[in-house]
Amino acid sequence: MLKEYAHTIEQRFLRYVQLDTQSDPAADSFPSTQGQRQLAALLAQELRDMGISDVELDEWGYVYATIEATVNKPLPVICFCAHVDTAPDCSGAGVRPMVHRNYQGQDIVLPDDPSQIISEREHPYLKEKHGHDIVTASGTTLLGADDKAGVAIIMDLAHYLVTHPEFPHGKVRILFTPDEEIGKGTQHVDLKKLGADFGYTLDGGDLGSLEDESFCADEINVVISGVIVHPGYAKNKMVNALKIAATLLQSLPTATLSPETTSGREGFIHPISVNGLAESCSLHFLLRDFTVDGLHEKEALLRNLTQLAIDRYPGARYEWIKKEQYRNMKAVLDRHPQVVALAKEAMEGLGLMVKQESIRGGTDGSRLSVMGLPCANIFAGQQLVHSRREFVSVQDMQMAVAVLVKLLGICEQRTKL
Repeated sequence: MLKEYAHTIEQRFLRYVQLDTQSDPAADSFPSTQGQRQLAALLAQELRDMGISDVELDEWGYVYATIEATVNKPLPVICFCAHVDTAPDCSGAGVRPMVHRNYQGQDIVLPDDPSQIISEREHPYLKEKHGHDIVTASGTTLLGADDKAGVAIIMDLAHYLVTHPEFPHGKVRILFTPDEEIGKGTQHVDLKKLGADFGYTLDGGDLGSLEDESFCADEINVVISGVIVHPGYAKNKMVNALKIAATLLQSLPTATLSPETTSGREGFIHPISVNGLAESCSLHFLLRDFTVDGLHEKEALLRNLTQLAIDRYPGARYEWIKKEQYRNMKAVLDRHPQVVALAKEAMEGLGLMVKQESIRGGTDGSRLSVMGLPCANIFAGQQLVHSRREFVSVQDMQMAVAVLVKLLGICEQRTKL
């Protein structure tokens, strides 16, 4: 922890989570919801109120800010990034955050829905958090620690640096992004304007986690067209698109290749929505694998199953719409080993056990790395994300701030005049 520093992180976090910033995958606007722009505007103003002059909220809802170097020597420009949106999987409206002080191992019963219980038996990570202040929502919404914990960490870091001008460090760039949860977080990022040499997202889980590898991800939309006629006169004429969709879904593997049956380095095919009518409907799939080849294999399997389903219904047809979401960041980070090494040294310097992991998902860092900004992912403490039982430890968030300060200090010490 940072000695004699009065962290602002808890108050900031509690303030941010009460703004509804869920992203909307069906929206055509960017950002996809106005709540994200409201939080971005609040963050930009808070940064200005700290005395930071170089702050921009751009037309796309990105916040760019600069904390100038306090030393006069060439140092790499480091970016810290977090996303302001929360996942559409669970309601983010009317979040009522609750702080459970000095947690001592008891079950945490969320009062607005007592069936929502967070226990050490189901979530052993809590066994490491005795004495911590645990933040949850009240039981009917997600909390939003993914990734408002990361946002609060970066804002508290900014506050520390501004209030401690004697601390030697290089130039820091801050980036807050919208719509990360729907795969669009970096769509309009201007890397030239950002001007960073490398970066870190604050979007991870357990204390000490450091992620340098992510899934590769594609999105597939299968639009099935049937033949519609009056149901009273439909014999040998109607082809029901909804039944074709059901046939396709029924043909998916059940023992493998799904989120609920895979772990580690196994990928999956994940249907997330079906929309439409008997005449035409669409199925939305997410494909995930740690390699592009593995991603292509899953696409080929899904296309084959789609064709088999279509072939059972003469007169039917389908459209295949593919969108690349992000790629594994490891290939880029392996070419810039100093990015991970610096974060690892900072964590170890604070006595943390580093958990170098692969993400069974992706971050803005996945796309930023491929775009040209090597970017690893550092823990933010978030747990049980995208659910009503989501929680985070205040002390984990404070430790993340300490890691970033340590990282900046190491970088300054290692660079000679």
